[in-house]
Amino acid sequence: MRFAIFGDIHANLHALQAVLEDIRDQGCTHSICMGDIVGYNAFPKECLAIVRELDCPTVMGNHDEQVSMDSTQEGLNPLAEEALDWTRNRLDDSEKKWLRGLRFQRLVRDFTIVHATLDTPHKWGYVTTALDAAASFTYQHTTLCFIGHTHRPVVYVRDGSVSLQPFETFQIEKNKKYLVNVGSVGQPRDGDWRSAYCIYDTDKNELTLRRIPYDLEGAQRAILEAKLPEKLALRLANGR
Repeated sequence: MRFAIFGDIHANLHALQAVLEDIRDQGCTHSICMGDIVGYNAFPKECLAIVRELDCPTVMGNHDEQVSMDSTQEGLNPLAEEALDWTRNRLDDSEKKWLRGLRFQRLVRDFTIVHATLDTPHKWGYVTTALDAAASFTYQHTTLCFIGHTHRPVVYVRDGSVSLQPFETFQIEKNKKYLVNVGSVGQPRDGDWRSAYCIYDTDKNELTLRRIPYDLEGAQRAILEAKLPEKLALRLANGR
């Protein structure tokens, strides 16, 4: 089996379409969505419809949760809050209900998926250090766990201690545990503007990070035409 594992789409339809085309070209047999389908970009309804049509295992992201509520919780940065308010007004009740019904974490085959952390998935903490990863590893009962949320692809490995490893092609070894951030489809933040997603080949026990160019100018233009903050368009080109 070849699992295409992607998330943090953030309503970037141009990026999602490019990623799905690559998923088909790579011969993937299954898809998994790591949440944050909506927020920031200009096509929440379209991206949500595509993910629902895929009918694939999907976990809730923090933007999915916020959009499904009547109002945005305090404490978010102003850019995120403005985009969430804009998005909330464009989704109907059935779409919000579907988002509300997503689980925080799931077991798929023999691996785990969660948007944020395994120790407190509903609190939307970030895994940015080996110490953060160690807290999630305590609750990880599978060899592999896939996460998102930071928009930065990276692999944390527990083999006695916890180490951070570069992520291009990665071999899964027995008696180790792996916490894998698959990066972001719609708003990468690792300095590379291209979409990121992961392929997990169960026959080869191999992970591969894919970076996919997409119609960046089209996505930026759609943000501006939607009257969303200009900064959301500019940051896409910087991968930040």
